[in-house]
Amino acid sequence: MQDMTGNNGAFQKIAVGVDFSPSSQHALDVARVSFPGAQIRLLHVTDARVTASPDLMGGVTPAVFDAGLLSSLEDADARRLAALMQDGEETEQLVGDPVTGIVEAAERWGADLIVVGTHAQGALEHFFIGSSAEKIVGRSHLPVLTVRVPERHA
Repeated sequence: MQDMTGNNGAFQKIAVGVDFSPSSQHALDVARVSFPGAQIRLLHVTDARVTASPDLMGGVTPAVFDAGLLSSLEDADARRLAALMQDGEETEQLVGDPVTGIVEAAERWGADLIVVGTHAQGALEHFFIGSSAEKIVGRSHLPVLTVRVPERHA
């Protein structure tokens, strides 16, 4: 089977951004099927921003840091990540901003390609914050494959 590049194996190290959503699961499935024989690393970033709250000026105010909450989130995420991993695959779990974490981890690992799922967003939400996938494309020096879950036709 040829991979999506059409030249049998140009992408040998595939970093897949995983946030446990249906779109990231679909992106992982696409990576596994489209790049047989490639080394796959699942990257997950526990979003440290969960300990912040919106302020009146439109930004965020750090909440009181709760190491126990962050540790619980990391433990839960680690279990979910391990459940997704297949034989021969690797995982890397980070804490911080998901976009920066995925881009930097993929580059550090020496990935040839980053694969991420895209989420459906409302027009207003997209206008104000954009998508993580778009931000990864904008920041990455590596090629990025964005994958959208196919729509179900009734």
